[in-house]
Amino acid sequence: MIFQKPSLRTRVSFDVGMQHLGGSAIMLGPEEIKLGKRESVGDVARTLSGYVQGIMARVFAHDDVLELAHYSSVPVINGLSDAQHPCQAMADLFTIQERYGKLQGLKIAYIGDGNNVAASLGQAAAYFGMRFTLATPAGYALSEDTLSKIGDIAAAHGGSVEAYHDPASAAQDADVIYTDTWVSMGQEAETEIRVPILRPYQVNAELLKHASRDVIVMHCLPAHRGQEITDDVADGKHSVLFQQAANRLHIQKAILVELMG
Repeated sequence: MIFQKPSLRTRVSFDVGMQHLGGSAIMLGPEEIKLGKRESVGDVARTLSGYVQGIMARVFAHDDVLELAHYSSVPVINGLSDAQHPCQAMADLFTIQERYGKLQGLKIAYIGDGNNVAASLGQAAAYFGMRFTLATPAGYALSEDTLSKIGDIAAAHGGSVEAYHDPASAAQDADVIYTDTWVSMGQEAETEIRVPILRPYQVNAELLKHASRDVIVMHCLPAHRGQEITDDVADGKHSVLFQQAANRLHIQKAILVELMG
């Protein structure tokens, strides 16, 4: 397990998941291998391929995951990159399936910064024929290329995607409201700029009034309470935040069995 970024859920769920499956995991922190600095990403991939049966990487640059996969002879799992967070999206859809018993036709509204979580969530929702709406400030939307790819997937699977700047419009009649931090790891220097711009995109009790009466609220965590989500919503009757977090373990095990079993 290669980590360039701090981790709670990803590290523990993959480590415990491997133990549950009868295996073991080795954690390599940022200073241990200095991916791409002490030696090339390709050399790291080829070396680790001789020791282990799988590599999970949590990195900044998405290209590092792609390069690991290119040179590795064992499966490589994207545990998070600046572009995507696919393991999280799989756990999210599993959580929604548990609550509603289906995915097709449900509406999921993502509110806030158009980041890696939003990109993976939109793609996953599209694959299962969900209605994906996104509300972001100007300049914080998903790229046109990413939205186009989500749209193509949705069209092929009976889903849809719509992008808004108004949170209430995106949240209208939503079955799921989803949010994430406004300042991702590596963006800390932008905090004073980002927080005021994103403040109108807070998930609070007022926003929930626009959604379905049985709406569930999701957050990939860690949450900055009082910023992107209020305490009363995070801890309220609509919240599935910690069921969602617990499901990371089950999804990681499924990924490991699929790729390494």
